[in-house]
Amino acid sequence: MKKTTILLLIGLILFSAFSISLISKQTEPWKKEQLLAPNVLAGMIARHDTALPLIISIGPAGLIKGSLEIGPASEEENIVKLKQLLAKQAKDRHIVIYCGCCPFKNCPNVRPAFNLLNEMQFTHHQLLDLSTNVKTDWLDKGYPITQ
Repeated sequence: MKKTTILLLIGLILFSAFSISLISKQTEPWKKEQLLAPNVLAGMIARHDTALPLIISIGPAGLIKGSLEIGPASEEENIVKLKQLLAKQAKDRHIVIYCGCCPFKNCPNVRPAFNLLNEMQFTHHQLLDLSTNVKTDWLDKGYPITQ
């Protein structure tokens, strides 16, 4: 009887530790292939591709050439604006969102915006990989900006 109790306790402890480790891991709403390298987008803009994606700034400043500025997606009124903009788009439209205010792990804007794109069932949406910030990953590289 004691042996069974000890085994049950060990099992409970292991299950609890496993559950806590799963909960503590932050899962991102985007897949790795949904991250767009800055140089790829910069190349599209520089080539004046006719099929440019809809580029949306969901952070404090729309600095990238050709982007629409919605405002920080951490604020409810800006999520409403984003939803209104997206409602007018085809579900298969290529959409790129970006913030760049800070590293992804700290950014309050990328997750709410990307979650909205997922919830609205868009099929070709990406997050610009400004994993450090817009200054380091875009401006310092001389990529196209708004004038």
